[in-house]
Amino acid sequence: MKRFTLAGIAALAFFIIQTASAQVQVGFRAGANWGAVSKPEFLDKFSPTFRLSAGPTGAVFLEAPVSNRVSIRTEVSYVQKGFVIDEGFKLPIGNWDLPLGARVAYQTRYLELPVLAKINLNDGPVQVYMLAGAAAGYAMNGRIRTRTSGIFRSQPFDMDMNLNTMGYNRWDFSAIGGLGLSAEVGPGKFFVETRYEHGFSRQYDLPFIQLPIRNRGLSASIGYAFAIN
Repeated sequence: MKRFTLAGIAALAFFIIQTASAQVQVGFRAGANWGAVSKPEFLDKFSPTFRLSAGPTGAVFLEAPVSNRVSIRTEVSYVQKGFVIDEGFKLPIGNWDLPLGARVAYQTRYLELPVLAKINLNDGPVQVYMLAGAAAGYAMNGRIRTRTSGIFRSQPFDMDMNLNTMGYNRWDFSAIGGLGLSAEVGPGKFFVETRYEHGFSRQYDLPFIQLPIRNRGLSASIGYAFAIN
């Protein structure tokens, strides 16, 4: 799967080079990503529920047209991935149940290189479009943020993750699909889009067991793009 993803990225990047003489656009986007992970079935009865973890995402990109409605977009992006464990219970004290709990967020920050095909579904100043492609990402760093809850909620406590010693796979190869809406504003185009990212790489490489824990993500962002030639 890694070889397939890298081959796809290389092939799409080649198209960008070939179309460099066309009306190329540059742009940026910023928004939020709601990260999650796949959960092995055999852990369902023995582990808490994995919940979505919200974090920032952003990118700069170059977009080159291939035809009237199809273009190739390559990005350099930042995205926070991860998941949240949010568990609580009630401690009986006399006739009153005292709520207690904890929220633990695993947050990993990635530098990614997505290469995407963008397909405009209509002509005109306002356009609906689809995105499809692949991305290769590298985990730069991470942290575990813990907060207790109950009658009183504590301040978050952050602990850095040593990705080199915990068996964490820094590389993440994924597929991306999305929808967007763009409108001509000034010299360029303002756009809003949403994406789903499906990771293929196992996040933990342990010596004696291979856990199929892979990244998932749903993001929303806004941005602006303009022609440079």
